[in-house]
Amino acid sequence: MTDVTAQPTKKKAAGGLGLALDFGPLLIFFLAYKFYGVFIGTGVFMVAILAALLVSKIKLGHVSPMLWLTAVLVIGFGGLTIYLHDERFIQIKPTIIYTGLAGLLFVGLWRGKPMLKYVLEAAYDGLSETGWLKLSRNWAWFFLAMAAANEVLRYTVSFGEWLTIKTWGLTIVSIIFGIAQLPMLMKHGLAIPETDNPPVPPQG
Repeated sequence: MTDVTAQPTKKKAAGGLGLALDFGPLLIFFLAYKFYGVFIGTGVFMVAILAALLVSKIKLGHVSPMLWLTAVLVIGFGGLTIYLHDERFIQIKPTIIYTGLAGLLFVGLWRGKPMLKYVLEAAYDGLSETGWLKLSRNWAWFFLAMAAANEVLRYTVSFGEWLTIKTWGLTIVSIIFGIAQLPMLMKHGLAIPETDNPPVPPQG
């Protein structure tokens, strides 16, 4: 008789939970900054991203590579911001995330591999290889544009204005961009359940 042990499966994030994990810590950072200032706000941001890791592990059974990357950079640059009392470090974090993601996707495209597939496969069931390649290409260019926008903003507006635009403006732009990909994705095999929100890659 063969003893078969069931392997734990990774749960798929519902639209609301996925958005909460991706954007919740940033929203908490924004609110904490408004009430307590940049340095306490940064500390709250660090705690919030750790809470997101914990919730993801408990609710989904795993933590996505993107959330791990975001958490590492938030803790690293957040720690530098507080230790050196210099808000510029937390402002640089999105540029590094966006540039790194764009670079990863472009290298994958150069090698003929849609790297976004390994991060978002559970969220894009049925998507063909061609669809993954086009999606990776589109997000690669979008991430480059976001990195450039972040650099322009952090040099031209105040920290408060930067954070407001980052929290509301760039987040909304990202969601709109993600939704705009749906017609192309559906042409390449993507099936979207009616109860799900369109998935959007985690933001910086």
